[in-house]
Formats: sequence, C-alpha cells, structure tokens
Amino acid sequence: MKFEGFLHFNIRASKSDLPGIEKFYGDLLGWKSGDRPTFMNIGLWLYDGDNPILHVSGRFPEGSIAKNEKHTGSVDHISFKASGADSFRKRLKSLGVEFQEQNIPKAGYQVFLHDPVGTKLEFNFMNEVVPDAVPSGTYARTTMTV
Repeated sequence: MKFEGFLHFNIRASKSDLPGIEKFYGDLLGWKSGDRPTFMNIGLWLYDGDNPILHVSGRFPEGSIAKNEKHTGSVDHISFKASGADSFRKRLKSLGVEFQEQNIPKAGYQVFLHDPVGTKLEFNFMNEVVPDAVPSGTYARTTMTV
C-alpha cells in the first residue's frame, strides 16, 4: 500500500448544528456545500473547488455535544498547511472567531481555533511573518476549550 494523500475529514454533529457548520467553514475558508450521496443519516459535504474536503454527519442526538466543555473526541486536531497568514488573521478578527496563535522557530506561525461543534483546527503558515501577531517563541495554550 502506498499513501497517496489526504482525501477528506469527517466530523459528527446534530442536525441543528449543520447550518452553523456550513456557515462557519464557508465564511472562514470559502468552502461550499455540494453533492452528497444519499446516506441513511442527514449531513452535508463541503467543497473546496471540486474537492469534498469536509464531510459532516448529522448523527448525534440534539444536545449531545457539550459545547461548553473540553473536546472529548479521539481526534485532537486537524492541521492545514496554508498561506496568507496576515489576511487569514484579519478574517478571523472580522468574523469574531476566537483563536490562539503561536510563532515557533523552525515551525512557523500557527493559528488554533474550534469549529461550532468543538473540532480543533490548526493552520500552519511556514516562513510567514505577521506584523500584528505574537512574536517568535510564543506558544499557544494547549488546553483550548470549546
């Protein structure tokens, strides 16, 4: 077997969370809802261009996700290689999205945030300088809560 790359990631939510998830990823990353096979459960697929990057399954009962508690799933976070750190940081602020940032020597500028159902996302901007961001050597809290 040869690893050939990343295909998609899947998160679970309740039916009432789907519109908020669609809006969050649409506003933040420009992903748009698109074709999804007819599965037995409700959900949505969010696309980056022609690629269905995020699959959302609406399988959780309403109220089953503790949004004021620490994320308790087995996945700690999903990390993205990205560019355009300065404009991304400005977008987060304009959308009112809470985030933490760190600037690690030899690793680069990184942003951490949570989506509406608590999935922690990490965005890595290698070799980018963000004038208003935290200085090199600054680490984010590793116990971010949702």
